[in-house]
Amino acid sequence: MYDLIGVLLLNGLAWGLIIALIALGLSIIFGLLDFINIAHGDLFMIGAVLAWTTVDVTGNFWIAFVLVPLIGFAAGCLIERGVMRPVENSPALSIVASFGLSLILQEGVRATFGTTPKRLMDPLGVTVELFGFQYEAYRLLAALIAALAIAGFFLFLRRTKLGTWMRAVRQDREMAIAMGVPADRIFMFTFGIGAAMAMLGGVVAAPITSVEFRLGLDVLPLCFIAVIIGGLGNLPGTAAAAVLLAVMEGLVSAFAEPTTARIVSLVVMSVVLLVRPNGLFAPARR
Repeated sequence: MYDLIGVLLLNGLAWGLIIALIALGLSIIFGLLDFINIAHGDLFMIGAVLAWTTVDVTGNFWIAFVLVPLIGFAAGCLIERGVMRPVENSPALSIVASFGLSLILQEGVRATFGTTPKRLMDPLGVTVELFGFQYEAYRLLAALIAALAIAGFFLFLRRTKLGTWMRAVRQDREMAIAMGVPADRIFMFTFGIGAAMAMLGGVVAAPITSVEFRLGLDVLPLCFIAVIIGGLGNLPGTAAAAVLLAVMEGLVSAFAEPTTARIVSLVVMSVVLLVRPNGLFAPARR
């Protein structure tokens, strides 16, 4: 029993860090651009599909860690210019546009990749003894990679000029523009970073989940719940909420259906919205 709980906690932690990486990309896009990106989960799916394709073509999984985020960044910049920019002043149209993009990505992958879920072999293929039981080494590596990517993202926001500009535009767009910050380029760069984070999450998750065109449909709701519970625009809160939710759903799934675990997450979100509408980790109002 204790071994089972230990495995579930580690699985939840690893999956939670991956979800946190994806949710942070969703949060910066919404927090900076006020754009609800319904297609964000599908970008995660594209990352997983590209990881599988990289292995199928080159036989080397690790190449995907460099190649796929670069593709994601370029794709995000193109999406910002071609899809988001024309509807940036209309929240309703932005939701419709991102929903249409989601359908295009799903159907495009379904037509080219197929409908049958595919499995990517464990790139390490070894286990380690941890707390008295055997555990897959790659899941630990996946958690470490996701954690390092999240830490790197926060360092980027705090220590670089572009990160400072992103935070400035997010806090006061008009003042930042008046101070000479190139807001248009920051918007494009931000969307590119968010897309790259989603696709990197897909690469990390590919060996521990099935790869198919509907993969993003299960991830997107959890990301939105994490963003809401953490607080809209609260990046550390989003990351913490994602990890907590993934661990909670993992434990609940051991004793109930996965659907029940998601219902529990929705109930938690509803309670948080009733008690703390600004998010669980947002500063309390005085």
